[in-house]
Amino acid sequence: MNHPDPLVRRSQASHFFQQMPLTDDKDHVLVLSSLRNIAIAQPDDPEFPSLGIFTSMTRLIQKGIHHKQWLLKDQNIYIPYYAAHIIGTYATSNPQSAGKAAESGAIPALLELLRGKISWVEQRVAARALCHLASHNVAFRATMSETEDIVELAMEIASSCLGTVYRQFLATEERNRLKYHCELLTRGLGGVETENRKAEEWGVQLQEWCLYLLTCFAGKGSDRFLDRICESEFLKELCGMRGGIESCKDSPGGLGLIRELCNFEIGRDRISNRREVIENLCDVARSSDSWHETAIECVVLLLKDPGTRNRVIGFSAAAMAQLVELRRTGETITRALLQDYHRIKYGEMRLGSFEVEKALEETWELKVERKKKEKVMNTEELKQRETMAGFLKREGNESFWRGEVEKAVYEYSKALEVCPLKLRRERIVLYSNRAQCCLVMKEAELAIGDATRALCLSGGSRPHRKSLWRRAQAFDMKGLSRESLMDGLRFVEVGRRKDVEIPCFAARLVKKQMHATWPFAAAVKSEVAAGKCKKVERFDHGAAFARADP
Repeated sequence: MNHPDPLVRRSQASHFFQQMPLTDDKDHVLVLSSLRNIAIAQPDDPEFPSLGIFTSMTRLIQKGIHHKQWLLKDQNIYIPYYAAHIIGTYATSNPQSAGKAAESGAIPALLELLRGKISWVEQRVAARALCHLASHNVAFRATMSETEDIVELAMEIASSCLGTVYRQFLATEERNRLKYHCELLTRGLGGVETENRKAEEWGVQLQEWCLYLLTCFAGKGSDRFLDRICESEFLKELCGMRGGIESCKDSPGGLGLIRELCNFEIGRDRISNRREVIENLCDVARSSDSWHETAIECVVLLLKDPGTRNRVIGFSAAAMAQLVELRRTGETITRALLQDYHRIKYGEMRLGSFEVEKALEETWELKVERKKKEKVMNTEELKQRETMAGFLKREGNESFWRGEVEKAVYEYSKALEVCPLKLRRERIVLYSNRAQCCLVMKEAELAIGDATRALCLSGGSRPHRKSLWRRAQAFDMKGLSRESLMDGLRFVEVGRRKDVEIPCFAARLVKKQMHATWPFAAAVKSEVAAGKCKKVERFDHGAAFARADP
């Protein structure tokens, strides 16, 4: 690397890559660690890929898989991990390098690691490398011969990897954990707490890489891929594959794959037959989740498709109607909901559900009729309506504090009917107050709806803080821990921005939901029920979320 003559340096490096798999040197692991660091620092540098590094790394992986005696000698156990990491890093954004990796036979070797021939740690870097390769057309073609194996493995690992990581590492006593796993997780820095936190993070990443790999294959639109991925039970499981709190801003989890499937007729058809998937999409769409717009896109695509609209609208109309005043996507949602409303309005079509028809009628009234009426009203009439709305709001407030909650709901509703649409601030308060009444009456779904309408009016950059808290409580009341946590964290974030001290009640709710939404919770329950491992009470199930805990 330090030779002044580039030709000599390249020649020696090429010779070294050729000889490395053929020699047995205890210093190889140090060389690979350095090569990994170089790749991370310069992933687009074409020099090493052009000198045969992919062939060398592929042969080292194969050597580790097929020669167990060599693998367990010295520090060779680290070599397959580093080799797969190097392949994946150089293939990240350079199509030429990805093509060279595919030509070198890297894909079959990585597939062997993905099958779990060594451990879950190597599975993670293999899934990462395969994702980067599959994202480039030139390398994706090389995966075609292994397509069925890759899709099957990715689905199986996405469903089971969290249980595997818990059983093989998190639930294992410290003294019984594989030393090289601990070293790779912590880089020699930190103790058990760091090991646990990094193991959680890597387990979630393994699931996310598998989901991304499936998304790459689904994106090709082949009926063969789509038919397998759209299996009914797997679609149901996708709703729960949401990742950890720290990774949710960077990865959509299972939601990203559902969004890709919605681009294709077979995907929309299968998804529309799963009521729980539609309801989950509506819940995410109404939450503070970073990917709520992706959930909205999925439902809109299903509503626009004549083949799936009638199946979906019954489960989604009420929830989506609450989002029609979103500033960025409200008009798109409105058009999707009302695209054939004229047939319902004039009696040509019936949906068979009073609630759905009522939701569409209210959307029509809000987005079409009231806009027309208020556009032709004079200033004096609008002022009178504003005054009446203010009077009814005060009456509602007084009724609420007297304990007459149902009367307060009625008065807030009347105020919303007369309040001019342009008075956004007044309407935010009315919706939010009515949401509080619904909470008192234990009407969680109605509270979510009113709080959502208030938050749509307030906008995402400066959300109405009281409405966030009220919706977080309502989601908690419905048992939707993830959505409750997202709103709770947003409530805390907005308060911090205003230098407001975090209330104890908010800290309690956030901590409660962090434990409830721990990515490994379902896996632990399943593993314990199956008798594969014991529940480890001493382990802090919220360790990976410590930095987010107020």
